[in-house]
Amino acid sequence: MSAAPPFLIIGNPGNRRVTLFQEALHHAGLPPAHVVAWETVAREPDVLLELPDSERIVRIDAAGEDAEVERAFLKRGHADALTLGCDVVTPEQVDALPPEHGRVLCPRQHHLGLLRVLGDLTERFALRPTWRVLSKPPAIAELFDKRITSRRYAALGIPVPPFLDGIATPEALRDGMREAGWREAFVKLSCGSSASCLALYRPGRSAGSAGSLLTSLHRGATGWFNSLKVRRTSDAGEVDAVLSFLLREGSQVEQALPKARLGGDVFDCRILTVRGEPAFTVVRQSRHPITNLHLGGYRGDLEEFHAAVPAREWEAALESCRAVARAHDCLHVGIDLMFEEFFHGPRVLEANAFGDLLPGLTRDGLSVYGWEIREALR
Repeated sequence: MSAAPPFLIIGNPGNRRVTLFQEALHHAGLPPAHVVAWETVAREPDVLLELPDSERIVRIDAAGEDAEVERAFLKRGHADALTLGCDVVTPEQVDALPPEHGRVLCPRQHHLGLLRVLGDLTERFALRPTWRVLSKPPAIAELFDKRITSRRYAALGIPVPPFLDGIATPEALRDGMREAGWREAFVKLSCGSSASCLALYRPGRSAGSAGSLLTSLHRGATGWFNSLKVRRTSDAGEVDAVLSFLLREGSQVEQALPKARLGGDVFDCRILTVRGEPAFTVVRQSRHPITNLHLGGYRGDLEEFHAAVPAREWEAALESCRAVARAHDCLHVGIDLMFEEFFHGPRVLEANAFGDLLPGLTRDGLSVYGWEIREALR
């Protein structure tokens, strides 16, 4: 491995993703990667062309958890957002914004800025043909839109939850759910991640009733915020305000199917594929249907899980994950997968370009990042 090409990381210096990957390189006996900050790339993409035109392995890491990167993406997405009818903030307003933890500011504009920067990366990588990019920017862009991926998977025959198209208002959502016979629906910001801007919605039984929702999203004095606590609300004004915001920004609307249970709690799985094969599995359990670990979920027992899932259903789940991995030009893809009640009907919920932050997991003595490094060098 000592003769391996050097690694280049596009990421946020100091972020745990970058530091853990650097540690994995060290454990593999490899030199540290050269890191180019997302903020720099967003402002000056030609900085990549200042690097030597020699063989490299390029890892594009997550851009989140950095306020300056958020500001840069909002600025890059401003012009495109003006045409969509979503919330918009001007570059001047971006500069004047105070930092506020958990704030959700113009998510569609932020996403459009990310797409602009990914386009910049594609153009620069074309001028560096000796660089091997582990996850191609167009694939990352596709994985950041749940509406695109859900429909693509369905077209490929991969089981996904039923979804609704063309839903723009809470009233249209209620009408669509009633016509489809749905009891509950997930309304997910299509460009969201880590359960940001997510609601589980149940309409009221009587005509005109707003119903209730389960969400981590709430409106504060200065805008919308995500919290680390899932809450339920049945206040009609608040329910429709949350739904209106999510639908205006562009959301994936899908049926909330009852999930299988382990030890009385519902669960789903994060399955990480590396080079097209399922490599790591995390069972995520919760007392409520939103299982993300930072929202009160917890890691389930993998042995208990394998003992409970019928072999035929597990193999069907793994084959779905392989099919998802084949659909994207990425070394690794993090896939969220559920089983319906009584461990039947595995369905792919979504896939993630940066779903590989799984600290503490090992396989054959390698961490997740160690496994990815080994596979990248094969």
